[in-house]
Amino acid sequence: MSQDSRHFQVADPFGRTWDVEFRWQQNAISIRHADAVDCKYYISCGGDKRELVVALRHPDLLKLAAERGRPLTDAWVIRLAGHHVRHMISTWEDMDKVLVTAPYGDLVRHSLAIAEEEERERERAATSR
Repeated sequence: MSQDSRHFQVADPFGRTWDVEFRWQQNAISIRHADAVDCKYYISCGGDKRELVVALRHPDLLKLAAERGRPLTDAWVIRLAGHHVRHMISTWEDMDKVLVTAPYGDLVRHSLAIAEEEERERERAATSR
């Protein structure tokens, strides 16, 4: 995934490239009485513009953070949601919806991908010294 988890591009299965822009993150309890964190994105491809909200269940985030041995931070949640947006666009899964709850299994896969990215970043930093 792009180093910038707030602005990135993703190719869909139909050969189009979508621009993705992270807009905000908010506790869902305050807007729809759900125990989740919502991340909103604007996505566009040419004249096609959409809004997409990825909901990450708070119990899933707590469980995953504990399993991965890492703190639950806003930055990590944004990266998890961004990976889910990338997955959705690249497979066109759930793209008919505006609000999508990321399944726990997907969050596990996304967290592993983030851990690999972080390891590559550490290796790059170590070799550039």
